[in-house]
Amino acid sequence: MGITKKRKAVAGKVDDKKIYSLAEATGLVKEINCTKFDSSVDLHVRLGVDPKKADQAVRGTVTLPHGTGKTKKVLVLCTPDKEAEANAAGADHVGLDEFIQKIESGWTDIDVIIATPAVMPKIGKLGKVLGPRNLMPNPKTGTVTNDVATAIKDVKAGKVAFKVDKAGIVHASIGRISFSPEKLADNSLEFLNAIMKAKPSTAKGTYMKSVFMASSMSPAIAVDTKAIIH
Repeated sequence: MGITKKRKAVAGKVDDKKIYSLAEATGLVKEINCTKFDSSVDLHVRLGVDPKKADQAVRGTVTLPHGTGKTKKVLVLCTPDKEAEANAAGADHVGLDEFIQKIESGWTDIDVIIATPAVMPKIGKLGKVLGPRNLMPNPKTGTVTNDVATAIKDVKAGKVAFKVDKAGIVHASIGRISFSPEKLADNSLEFLNAIMKAKPSTAKGTYMKSVFMASSMSPAIAVDTKAIIH
């Protein structure tokens, strides 16, 4: 059975008009998965904020209790005196000028970039490449730091950075389709609570407008926000 036939077969299992509890959603997302690979399970959270306003640009980090199920590739941009520490902590790539040149040429085959404060002036020019891909190091997400070893370990342990996009939506992977429904629910709760904690004081009206859960190439499932956020 091809993917399209499979999609048609499972599409009927998701009721577009229903809002599912978190427990129902995490069970259903596994049931309707069409892929043969261990696809990512993602949350898409629509927020009642205006991302154009600097004081409503929701961002932060959260460490998922069960990790993301994906080993993240980490690049550390630092001065030579920090390279041994970064390598010992498990960074996938360590350096400075040669990686700046690679990124300027379009290379972005990494998941997270950690930088020391001393090199940030050199990295500023990479904003056009790194900004849209949410890869720009930032002190708020712990990716601009002199303690590169701790930052690397946090990322490898399942620390996820999130940021609202121009449409007012936050996207994040909260696990893999091979996770149990309980692990997916735990990770989802941790992520949603982190978004609630990041609520700007200037946000008016309904903050968390909708939450959808989906795995790769499968229908999205609407999740009830009232039942999970207190």
